[in-house]
Amino acid sequence: MRKLVWITLLVAIPLILAACSSQAPPEPLEMTIEMTEYSFTPADLEFRVGQEVTLHLTNTGELEHEIMFGRDVMMTNGRPNGYTVDMFESAGVEPVVTVEKSESGEHKEDEHMEGDEHDEGEHMEEGDEHMEGDEHDEEGEHMEEGEHAHSGFMVLVPAAKDTYTMSFTVTEDMLGEWEIGCFLLDGVHYISGMVGTLTVTN
Repeated sequence: MRKLVWITLLVAIPLILAACSSQAPPEPLEMTIEMTEYSFTPADLEFRVGQEVTLHLTNTGELEHEIMFGRDVMMTNGRPNGYTVDMFESAGVEPVVTVEKSESGEHKEDEHMEGDEHDEGEHMEEGDEHMEGDEHDEEGEHMEEGEHAHSGFMVLVPAAKDTYTMSFTVTEDMLGEWEIGCFLLDGVHYISGMVGTLTVTN
């Protein structure tokens, strides 16, 4: 009888391990993050490795806002200026960003770029001189601030205008605790409380 039990266990254990290793990926996650003065709603996010994430970014405030994902706040002249470690850059992931025009409802892929060169009609940040009220293009689209200000992947969302959508798949390189933040106006938005948390688990 004891021999039969051991045989049963020897057969069952590999099957259990195989079942665990072949678990189905987590269900896709689609959610809306609302930006306003000065907060993200929701402010606490949780993703799982392997999850396909779609974030709809809306701005219901009166000021332009951005969203960045990272850890270890970078300080410039004593003010928060982005993250030392950018989550997407460190994981080698480039989210796909699209914009839905509020008037037509038309979807358009938004070209997220790291450098200073951008297509016509894209929104251009002016680095340290960036303040609310700066001149922007007609489209009001986002772009990468690059070397002019804080670096890293970001999406700039104009006030009460279009809905931006970013899509990506969560990888193991993203495991752990991260922050989401807005660093516009030389860090004033971040200091004022526009910060949240992101936890990535298996």
